[in-house]
Amino acid sequence: MKPYIYDLNKDSLQSWLSQQKQPAYRAGQILAWLNQGVPDPEKMSNLPQSLKMAISEAFDTRGLTLLQRQDSAEDGTSKYIFQLTDGNIVESVFMIYKTGTSVCVSSQAGCQMGCRFCASTQAGFGRNLTAGEMLAQVALIGRDKACRIDKLVVMGIGEPFENYEQLICFLNQAKAADRLGIGARHMTVSTCGLVPQMLKFAEDAPQVTLAVSLHAPNDRLRRQLMPIAKRWPIDELLGACRTYLENSNRRLTFEYALFKGVNDGEEQAEELARRIHDLRCHVNLIPANPVPGTELSPSPPERVRAFQDILTQHHIPCTVRRELGRDITAACGQLRRRLEEHEQSH
Repeated sequence: MKPYIYDLNKDSLQSWLSQQKQPAYRAGQILAWLNQGVPDPEKMSNLPQSLKMAISEAFDTRGLTLLQRQDSAEDGTSKYIFQLTDGNIVESVFMIYKTGTSVCVSSQAGCQMGCRFCASTQAGFGRNLTAGEMLAQVALIGRDKACRIDKLVVMGIGEPFENYEQLICFLNQAKAADRLGIGARHMTVSTCGLVPQMLKFAEDAPQVTLAVSLHAPNDRLRRQLMPIAKRWPIDELLGACRTYLENSNRRLTFEYALFKGVNDGEEQAEELARRIHDLRCHVNLIPANPVPGTELSPSPPERVRAFQDILTQHHIPCTVRRELGRDITAACGQLRRRLEEHEQSH
């Protein structure tokens, strides 16, 4: 199988160009096109035809194909479905905030974590994505939207820390001056709590914001929602969070999806406050999206407000996530799941 062109860095591209007896400066020209979301060598107008043909013969230039895009009429959010060369499908999301534009990137085709509330898990697992396939999501969306992408979040389909080496490679490429040039402080990676990788991440990428999917204040409840909690108890997880804070001197984020009658009570809010009161953190409360096939239902607005009020009373920074793209498809992974179910029925 040909290597995907987005998986090339400057050194590997220059090495290949040398073998083709092409000048090294061509690497910068090719990377500039890729950064602009143009992987088709025929559209790289400043390259000689012989080099365009050589690129087409040596590399996969269609590693990500846009299958579908849904646009919100409410807030400018767009959700993308891309197909990979081997037929696997991933989702990406473009969002607009007051502080700039952001792309939510998938790190895997599917997810193996088994969280009860997650549509990505229900759709099954395909494989890990390469760093180039993650990079291409940002570049292709930037071209489609004709704008610079200011921030990126690895919160799409998959558990990023299960694909750790490619994740770090992607982050390094995304922040490189000759690639996307997105600063590390404008990147966020979300994990459901793989403790060994969290500890490694604290050393490898301390300036990247870490978001931890918590969703419960104790082991008993968390294990009901997230199987990963059976491997690493919450005290061990919070210990890894402290290590990250010591290394980064940054504030981390706890993601907490609220489900009616499950984890949204005053008792859970008080317990959560006791657990994290000494951490430099921010709690992102998520009004959960209903996911077909589960018995979980979203907390009503008054329960969300009550939960937030309790955390605020304990001086824990807390906001309710702004619901972007409500009029298109809700939970991450649902677009992919619907498309795959449609394909299987035809």
